[in-house]
Amino acid sequence: MDQKGRILLIGYGNPGRLDDGLGPAVAEAVEEWNIPHVTVDSDYQLTVEDAGDIAQHDIVIFADASVNGKEPYFVERVTPKEALSFSSHSVEPEVLIDMAQKLFDATPRGYILGIRGYEFNEFGERLSPRAADNLERALQYLRIVLEDSSLLDAPQDVN
Repeated sequence: MDQKGRILLIGYGNPGRLDDGLGPAVAEAVEEWNIPHVTVDSDYQLTVEDAGDIAQHDIVIFADASVNGKEPYFVERVTPKEALSFSSHSVEPEVLIDMAQKLFDATPRGYILGIRGYEFNEFGERLSPRAADNLERALQYLRIVLEDSSLLDAPQDVN
């Protein structure tokens, strides 16, 4: 049985730093799919203000470039974590889920979609060829799980 809920996909990273733009590239692609129960957001980084949006959804997927993660991509469940200190500039997904629970009495499930990138130390609005391939594989997976979110908790075999 397909499971659908209100899903928020947040793609974050800096598109001007090559493969760091993988998160925003995911958001751009998913936005074009125009899936009714999926809300898409994109930004350079996660901020405390995102907790309010997260609280309005059943599921949130944080899409980001991964420097050392599994190729071509990985999916991890987010475990809420209380912030030890705050920065108004950048917040971890675990802290945002915790904030949504504590401030808004919400219980969204959170997942990190980490897409393996390789080139981060130059400026340019393009993806490396290997990162672009990883993005395509991650998008194939994402298209399926956005229609049946129960698959987010299934073991990943992406090789």
